[in-house]
Amino acid sequence: MRGTDTGKHALADVNVLSTRGRGHGEHRGGAHRESADGLGVGAVDFGDLRRLDPIDRRFGFDRGLCIDRYYIEAFLGRHADDIRGRVLEVADDAYTRRFGGARVTRSDVLHLEPGGARTTIVADLTRGDPIPSAAFDCVILTQTLMMIFDLRAAVRTLHRILKPGGVLLATNPGISQISRYDMDRWGDCWRLTTKSARRLLEEAFPAQHVEVTSAGNVLAAVAFLHGLCAGDLAAEELEHHDPDYQLLITMRAVKPQETP
Repeated sequence: MRGTDTGKHALADVNVLSTRGRGHGEHRGGAHRESADGLGVGAVDFGDLRRLDPIDRRFGFDRGLCIDRYYIEAFLGRHADDIRGRVLEVADDAYTRRFGGARVTRSDVLHLEPGGARTTIVADLTRGDPIPSAAFDCVILTQTLMMIFDLRAAVRTLHRILKPGGVLLATNPGISQISRYDMDRWGDCWRLTTKSARRLLEEAFPAQHVEVTSAGNVLAAVAFLHGLCAGDLAAEELEHHDPDYQLLITMRAVKPQETP
């Protein structure tokens, strides 16, 4: 997806000031040092980004496809074959229908509170009592773990409710603003890295059945924090992934088949 010329102007004049690793004295003193790019302190032109309020406070939703959703949907597209049989998704079943299609035989929607038009199960993943064990071929859990304080309990529930051979497809923010809507209701608690996400999942799933990756880069992160959308960046800018700027964490975990 390529952005238009007008869409990309907000970032066009921003020169990125590179710095070396922290913790080795590189940032002590030296107020007038130049970076590797030859830019001294105060020489960076922030252009339209020199502001204290974001361009769009709603994650870029008002402009187009949110940058994190671009990465989420790419992740689900890569693993669409896992979305099959009985599928559980949180809040609605949009991704179940979009990426699962005819492979899905039954769709369930989980919500913490009753009243949702498509909600079929009302439960808290940290307790999970109303959710049947070994019931789902796939669980889609996008941008949900961040709202759950007791992550370990939630992961134990997710492992329990998957059928043997079932797949968890989950995402979590790495670099992101706070979701004010969620913070004021159930909380916005966590940002993960590939390291912490893997350790979390491996407490319930065997290590060889866990895949954790990150998406994003410094440009995508700056754009996302300002509420720009995927259309504001060129495809090659979105598809460059820098593991030191983990905008989104993607997780795939498989519950092992039972041995006879």
